[in-house]
Amino acid sequence: QVQLVESGGGLVQAGGSLRLSCRATGNIFAMNVMGWYRQAPGKQRELVATITRGGSTTYADSMKARFIISRGNTRDMVYLEMSSLKPEDTGVYFCYAELILEYWGQGTQVTVSS
Repeated sequence: QVQLVESGGGLVQAGGSLRLSCRATGNIFAMNVMGWYRQAPGKQRELVATITRGGSTTYADSMKARFIISRGNTRDMVYLEMSSLKPEDTGVYFCYAELILEYWGQGTQVTVSS
């Protein structure tokens, strides 16, 4: 079992940047994948990016050129560097971890103003 806590969300103007962080506690060495999903108002939760234990990354096509996912050296942290933000990037960003089961953080709000 793991617990996930996100931080780093906030309000930013279009074209700006934000860095989200997620700290995992618990059975962190059993995590196979960590990542980020987001949910915009009135929409379903969608994939942003994931990173495997071995460092392989996956991105949603619309974010591939603007977002970078990375893990900390101690393996308990995952980051999302977001640049060239657009109003449509607004939403709640959730940290995700996959062991045998899936785990989710509470989410952090990102608001991009036009």
